[in-house]
Amino acid sequence: MSLAELLGFKKWERGPSPFKMTLDDSFLYGNRRYSNRFTYEDLMNAESELGKTIFGPIPVGHERAFFKNRGNTWIWHESWTDALGAAQSTTITYDVRPEGVFKKVPGTNYQKIEGSELENFVTAARTYYGLVKDNLYS
Repeated sequence: MSLAELLGFKKWERGPSPFKMTLDDSFLYGNRRYSNRFTYEDLMNAESELGKTIFGPIPVGHERAFFKNRGNTWIWHESWTDALGAAQSTTITYDVRPEGVFKKVPGTNYQKIEGSELENFVTAARTYYGLVKDNLYS
């Protein structure tokens, strides 16, 4: 089984959503069928609220987000105020490609992840899919 299949991607093409509410182009461009429902941003915010719970308690004064962005890109973001009162933040981007998962930390190039880091990412992605399926799209 490929990594793409493991994470639930189907040959890197847009296909039917595993969720009951489908986010296809008609939804993204305001098809009337969805006009009285949630916006794409509403759904992304709701998914991020669930995703941030995967990694345990959030320290006081921190904000966290974890979500699947468009395509095969995942975002983990955390922001906080340091001891001197300065705002700090970091955003890590994960790009799922046919040849593996690549991580980009600010100021660096994409690096392929392997071993326990890859296992942790796959676990987080599976947990995320379960949370959003059970809590938003059921």
